[in-house]
Amino acid sequence: MIVYTPFWETLKNSRESTYTLIKHYHISSSTLDKLRKNKPITTTTLNDLCRALDCPVTAILQYVPSDSDQTL
Repeated sequence: MIVYTPFWETLKNSRESTYTLIKHYHISSSTLDKLRKNKPITTTTLNDLCRALDCPVTAILQYVPSDSDQTL
């Protein structure tokens, strides 16, 4: 399961806020809601977040094994 816990810590430690992500970087409030709920986002959105926060992708997401993962 992909979780976005690192994103919230990265955001907290940055100069940005959810407001600036929405107003200055055009990240939608629905995307932020997806991040809150650990829902899928696109790689384009990941790229935008990394650019806005000047961070690697590992500062946005983390893989955590889960019993609810789909069978491969």
